Amino acid sequence: MLSNSPVNMDGRERTESKGRAFAADLEQGSARTWHIACTARQTSTFAAVSRSANEALIPSPDAGTSKRRAGVAATRVVAFGFLMVLTVGLVLVAEAQQQLRHPRLGVLVNADSPRLEAFRQGLREQGYIEGRNVLFEYRYASTRSESPDVLARELVQLKVDVIVAEGTPLSLAARRATDSTPIVVTSAGDLVGANLVASLARPGGNVTGLTLQSPEVSGKRLALLRDLVPAADSVAILLNRGNRLLHPLVLKETEAAAMALNITLQPFEIESPDDFEAAFSAMVTRKTDGVLVPLDPMFNDQRGRLVTLAAQHRLPAMFGERLYVDAGGLISYGPSYEALYRRAAVFVDRILRGAKPGELPVEQPTKFELAINLKTAGILRLTIPQSVLLQADHVVE
Repeated sequence: MLSNSPVNMDGRERTESKGRAFAADLEQGSARTWHIACTARQTSTFAAVSRSANEALIPSPDAGTSKRRAGVAATRVVAFGFLMVLTVGLVLVAEAQQQLRHPRLGVLVNADSPRLEAFRQGLREQGYIEGRNVLFEYRYASTRSESPDVLARELVQLKVDVIVAEGTPLSLAARRATDSTPIVVTSAGDLVGANLVASLARPGGNVTGLTLQSPEVSGKRLALLRDLVPAADSVAILLNRGNRLLHPLVLKETEAAAMALNITLQPFEIESPDDFEAAFSAMVTRKTDGVLVPLDPMFNDQRGRLVTLAAQHRLPAMFGERLYVDAGGLISYGPSYEALYRRAAVFVDRILRGAKPGELPVEQPTKFELAINLKTAGILRLTIPQSVLLQADHVVE
């Protein structure tokens, strides 16, 4: 019979040999797949599947013929391969789901403002879109009855990945709440003097970000005010006695600039907004020719009132940022807050990618804005020199 011929026996041997070779190849492939699964931390699930599949490869002792054994083995090898592919697929899906965890940012600021939109824009430029691949937890200090320390602790308890804080007081609150969660400061005064960082170049600890410090700014503000009021020889400077971290430094820098310009600088310290009226009246009594209003959270909150008082007492006023000019102030010069907040997004991105905040140098402002309100200049009967207008970044007609 054909089944007993030497030719057909050789064919069956070749079939069995090919089946064994195919099974060996698949066993080698299973070893490589086993390595991938272990790397993906899915060892136990893969091992169970592998044992089941290997058991399926063991020939049944009561198999009828060699041909049938080879066919069954080949079928089981295909099933084994399918299980391997399925398992690796599940491993990769699990890894992808783990990687899709969205970072959460805690935002500790005084209030919502255009600055925050600049920060969000900066994040979008880095590939982060709020609600899609990054989550925000906002805490507004000016609208909450709780202290900044309580708000900062709330963010820490939520296990945010990074805290974004504005200003020295809120940054200090965040630092008191945690010494491990990274903190990015969007804008603050003397970070070294406040003991938030060890130095600008090597912050150390968990705080980094941007400082408002720029020694030449105070001198530039005074010089611009002199350009608007050439006869000015006595200028007032309004200071918040409670801002012990920034205003002593501002006063020192401005005094040096005043000496160089041969201007007498007269400091007026206040403790609360209730002191504004008396301070401006005293400026007039002491015959000052203008007033400098430096950056300060309390001043910013009361900017409308300060602008009104300067106009009522007919005092040319130089402010620290553009918001005052938009509110009716005469002139402002200072760091671009929008640029600072966009830059803060770069710090956040670096930290989310693994950088340590203590190893990211604190940066100083690189972009400054000059804003002028021509309507207010007209009310004060001041002529803005063309040389100053050409420098302006923002003009209110």
